[in-house]
Amino acid sequence: MSKIQTASHVQTNRLDPVTFEVLKNGFVNLVDQMAEQILRTCYSFVIYSRDFSCALCDADGNTVMQGTQDISVHVGTLHLTAKAVLEDFKDDIHPGDVFLVNDPYRGGTHFNDTRVILPVFYEGKLIALMQTNGHWADMGGSTPGSFDITAKEHFGEGVRIPPVRIYSKGTYLKDVVNVLVANMRVPEERVGDLCAQVEAAKVGQTQLLDIVNKYGIDTTLIAFEEVQNYVERLAKAKIASLDKRTWETVDFIDMDPELGDGLIPIRVKMTISDEEIVYDLTGSHEYISCFLNAGFGASLSAVYAGTKTFFPEIPLNSGFYRVVKVKLPENSVVNAPAPIAVTGFCSGAYEKIMNACFELWSYIFPERALACSFNLEYLLIGGWDQRTEQKNYFMWYDWMAGGHGGRSGLDGANATSPVFGVGLSVQPCEGQERLSPVITTKHQIITDSGGPGKYRGGCGVEKGGVLTKLNNSVMSYCCDRARSVTWGIFGGLPSSPHGAWLNPGQENERYLGAIFSNVKVKSGDSFTRPSAGGGGLGDPLVREPEAVLEDVIDEYVSIERAKKDYGVIIKEIDRDLDLFEIDYEATNAERNQIRRERKHWLEVDPMVVEEKYLNGEIDKLDVIRRYGVIIDYGTNKALLNSTAQYRESMRKRSLAFWE
Repeated sequence: MSKIQTASHVQTNRLDPVTFEVLKNGFVNLVDQMAEQILRTCYSFVIYSRDFSCALCDADGNTVMQGTQDISVHVGTLHLTAKAVLEDFKDDIHPGDVFLVNDPYRGGTHFNDTRVILPVFYEGKLIALMQTNGHWADMGGSTPGSFDITAKEHFGEGVRIPPVRIYSKGTYLKDVVNVLVANMRVPEERVGDLCAQVEAAKVGQTQLLDIVNKYGIDTTLIAFEEVQNYVERLAKAKIASLDKRTWETVDFIDMDPELGDGLIPIRVKMTISDEEIVYDLTGSHEYISCFLNAGFGASLSAVYAGTKTFFPEIPLNSGFYRVVKVKLPENSVVNAPAPIAVTGFCSGAYEKIMNACFELWSYIFPERALACSFNLEYLLIGGWDQRTEQKNYFMWYDWMAGGHGGRSGLDGANATSPVFGVGLSVQPCEGQERLSPVITTKHQIITDSGGPGKYRGGCGVEKGGVLTKLNNSVMSYCCDRARSVTWGIFGGLPSSPHGAWLNPGQENERYLGAIFSNVKVKSGDSFTRPSAGGGGLGDPLVREPEAVLEDVIDEYVSIERAKKDYGVIIKEIDRDLDLFEIDYEATNAERNQIRRERKHWLEVDPMVVEEKYLNGEIDKLDVIRRYGVIIDYGTNKALLNSTAQYRESMRKRSLAFWE
């Protein structure tokens, strides 16, 4: 698919204002009730931590309403999978039917996001589709959790489910479900989550039929149309007030494993016309040899979510999609065809598109500007739990909070869920430890992780653990931005690289990087990984010294980096009493010196920077924030191609805004 084209249906609202508002909000409540049902009945800890979404779609598959805590990446694709069911089954859809689909090449995201679609009938006529989407913790494949970085094609990523019927006229097709879950790890948990999603869809069906019985079928169906038309009108009115021009930018995935050194560009060009916003991602790299590619549905969702972030006052449904058009080049990293692997899209192309959209809209709405945020990451450990006599298979499936980008007038949010899905909950360590032989030993905010700026990026988090009684277990990691480090805008600086370590601080310490799969682990092994902070917004040398002092007191910034990044000289008097002092004269001198020198730092030979780093003259944050050099921390070697690309990015986003 290269372009989404949707006809306009704007017209005067055919409902009186009171009825319209009651039904519009009734639809929101309906979807939220579905979400509550999933939350209270799901089996997996992943879904319990809110990695799920729900939607009400009309009889054509268009999204009428989402809930209030849905995951952005899901919502932007639910209408596509609803349409896929209608396309495949056409007139062969009956009351009591339920369908299942997870196909990323039919508008889904990745195999783990498994959707239940329940058609709703009234007096024999199809009037709506209820959809519940949950992230199943394992879909089979070569790696526990189904995140295999070595997979080039989807055959190693688990079970691909095109639209398939799992209830026929009210009869549960157990044999069909068994064929699917028999290929997944911990199948009883998969069936439990399936049942939770089906029952949630039935809750939505009941709620909708109550609305129909109260307000009538004609009024309800008109309301379906009008809530979409309402959103379209709001979006077009907003667009009409904007400058009609084109903006463009580029963000990067770290690498193609087969190509080695060199960032993978994702180019985003946005044009605003009288009644629509057109995104063109032409020029993005061809699909790569690992699972960080995105299918067309995921990339559409990234554009929708990135745009919607800057229009918080407008609800999100298919009316919004009518005014946002997207061109996705075929066979690219943002539109990978079957059977190209796409399971890691969430850490790869998706958040790069979102952050690129944030940057473009920051120029249009500077009062809502937002620098780059940390990258979504998943750490997965799977194997056999030896703590009990049953010795069950376990899945430790973890994601972390991190720092969001600096904002106009505000520092970035610390330790927050990723932009991929801000509705996600941070999983409680106590629950994880009860379910798996993994003990959390560290979970804390990282000093100096927020990108320096007039408005500092939010701080990231470090989480470490130790493995207890397990057997035949492996660890995998899905992340990015070890090289395409989270960047600042309008003069702000980058944060810090992602990456994971096995047995840190021990003789057998290993840096594993930001993507790996099936690394063998054993009882007694330890691990840790940081999440990045957000990028800074604005020149850090104009940040108020008093704000830097507060960051030092709060341990968001160290005294050393207050000097290096902000040019603020702070003397410690008594840390226990939070007594510090700013040396204003020395601060002025330090800031003037940095201003004289910093534009030349990006010209220093990367090999010289590498040598200084190895000699201990500079640290990891100096390497990226001052010199813009990308280092492979497994070999401690500078990556010349990646460095050249990243430096060019810093020149445009940071250096161009400095005095």
